[in-house]
Amino acid sequence: MIEETERRDSAVRGEDRTLTLRERKKRETRQRISDEATMLFAARGFDQVTVAEVAQAAHVSTMTVFNHFPRKEDLFLDRIPEAVEFFTAAVRDRAADESPSAALRALALRLLDQRHPLSAVSDDFPYFWRIVLDSPALRARAREGVEEVERALGDAMAETAPGGDGPGPRLAATLTVAAYRAVYVATARRLLAGERAADVVDDHRARVHGAFDALERALPAAG
Repeated sequence: MIEETERRDSAVRGEDRTLTLRERKKRETRQRISDEATMLFAARGFDQVTVAEVAQAAHVSTMTVFNHFPRKEDLFLDRIPEAVEFFTAAVRDRAADESPSAALRALALRLLDQRHPLSAVSDDFPYFWRIVLDSPALRARAREGVEEVERALGDAMAETAPGGDGPGPRLAATLTVAAYRAVYVATARRLLAGERAADVVDDHRARVHGAFDALERALPAAG
């Protein structure tokens, strides 16, 4: 938990230099609310904590909480917008001679090397998954989050496809998200069963490559 927070803070430090004071304060408030919520959920369970209690712990009003997080579930699953941004930016900002598949494979490997939460590989993450598994509301929101990433990725692939919008890019997006999810879930299950990140990282990397190799064989136009 502490290591992940330090990595996150380091990653945004350079970004913060380009933000206005107002934007920095807004980001800091959002992060404080999320951190306080996470601690409360970890201690008592998601369904047993109210938004008012989160607001009190973060020293803000309930309205401020909802200004940053439209739904209670987003207090905990606060990386869904980040996942959307990562996946779509990888496709939209790729080099002219780079395929969507190659850009997304590189993203998956970069997240792994950074031990980013979206990679699934860290000894700090099982506590997070247990909270999600214990809450029907969080499980439902997580599924919605996957669908949001899929739709946004489909839009990005359609926008950058030579033939424009159509079934091909959206099918590629659906299969890419499904493949990534399968790799993520397989690693999460091993860590939840008690294995250490060091024991699964090489296999995770191999499965990332295997997933994208299979996608490129199945969808050569998208590769």
